[in-house]
Amino acid sequence: MTSPVPLSGTAHTESVVLLDEGGHAIGTTDKRSVHHADTPLHLAFSCYVFDPDGNVLVTRRALHKHTWPGVWTNACCGHPGPGEGLEEAVRRRVGQELGVEVADLRLLLPEFRYRAEMDGVVENEMCPVFVATVTGPLRPDPDEVAEVAWEPWTSFRAGILDGTRDVSPWCRDQIALLPEDPVSAPAAPPDALPPAARG
Repeated sequence: MTSPVPLSGTAHTESVVLLDEGGHAIGTTDKRSVHHADTPLHLAFSCYVFDPDGNVLVTRRALHKHTWPGVWTNACCGHPGPGEGLEEAVRRRVGQELGVEVADLRLLLPEFRYRAEMDGVVENEMCPVFVATVTGPLRPDPDEVAEVAWEPWTSFRAGILDGTRDVSPWCRDQIALLPEDPVSAPAAPPDALPPAARG
């Protein structure tokens, strides 16, 4: 594991897509107001980023974030905007948060969904999971990311599966479902995505 890179900075605004239980869009709302004790179901995504040597990028969420501040997690999470394609949203958000372009972006867990709570704030998301690779230097946005580190995938995964590595609840649940070698795993069919996330 490389030494974490500390960072520091302010916040962006965005809308999220609200969903019914079937994954259909039923409206939108401001992201700043959506996360609370009774968070409505909404559309999101997670992305796991790897370097050419097979290391996975882990990030520590900025300390001032409303949800899971200071918690280590996967490379990038976010919300597609109204009318925005899911892959487009992943590329946009990785660029905004990490300052890098992704290559070989593939959908691996189209049906991932979770609900989690921390300090009275709930996450409630249909959250398809992607994997990608990057080669350029990172330029993390301190409004989003407090620290970054590259870790060997095998030891990172093993630590989560045996409970010795502390990460966000969605990261823990996703790792349990991701294939042993996500970099070479085939893409999942996009028709398994929630209807609101299909192109």
